[in-house]
Amino acid sequence: MLGDTLKLSINNPKNLDITNVSYQLNGKSVDNTTILNTTTLGKKVITAVVKYDDQTETITKSIKIFNNVIPSYYKYEVVNTYPHDITSYTQGLEFYNGELYESTGQRGESKLRKVNFETGEVLKNINLENQYFGEGLTIMNDKIYQLTWQKERGFVYDVNTFEKISSFNYGSSKEGWGICNDDKTLYKSDGTEKIWLLNPDNLTEQSHIQVYTEKGKIPSLNELEWIDGKIFANIYQKNGVVIINPNNGGVEGVINFKPLRELVTQHDELDVLNGIAYHPERKTIFVTGKNWDKLFEVKIKKQ
Repeated sequence: MLGDTLKLSINNPKNLDITNVSYQLNGKSVDNTTILNTTTLGKKVITAVVKYDDQTETITKSIKIFNNVIPSYYKYEVVNTYPHDITSYTQGLEFYNGELYESTGQRGESKLRKVNFETGEVLKNINLENQYFGEGLTIMNDKIYQLTWQKERGFVYDVNTFEKISSFNYGSSKEGWGICNDDKTLYKSDGTEKIWLLNPDNLTEQSHIQVYTEKGKIPSLNELEWIDGKIFANIYQKNGVVIINPNNGGVEGVINFKPLRELVTQHDELDVLNGIAYHPERKTIFVTGKNWDKLFEVKIKKQ
């Protein structure tokens, strides 16, 4: 658990003449007694390099580091309700300069849109090629970054014209789910417990964090939103959101938005909550779902 003291030693049942032992935690040198207060969470590999009798042996062992914080529960208040296109299989939602942008999914139906959030009017729209299943989006420095699901490719557009500027390939993360940014780095989910940090200049994956509570990992991370220094993430199929410390992957808060689903028109194509957009001027969060006919503006408060 984060904050615990990791004590390392070598079992030596053969009483070998060990002359030196060095340890690494995920490739970084550590002492045999180390306080786990600055590491990221999740699966780690401890490596011990043991020297004895003019020989060198390398031993590895896997561990998991859990968070040392119990997540807080947040309640929400609906302050406004707006119309939302019931045919939109929402995958990404974000405000930029006061305008709402949306990415939708399903092959043959995937779109990139700019929407009047108060009326639901579509102000700008482009369709993705039929082979692509649209996923999350984020906007930074007048560029829209849009993910696709299983084609291992994302697209970059001019935010004003929707002209496609370039595309990029994924690295170790084979799928695209959600994406957000902190004005310096892009954060990308892939449907697991991992969130990948992308260099905005070349869109390569620099590193990743693993999202854990004090009990274990949180898989199926989907749409992401950066809000006041934290990452808010939808959990696929759960109609809930977790609040994540981006420095170590620790879950600090949970919001249950499940009751919102009962407030939208019930129909055969209705699917789960997906779509979080923070409006920095209004200090409110906008949420919707896949094929929901409503967009909810909410305020959250710790219980």
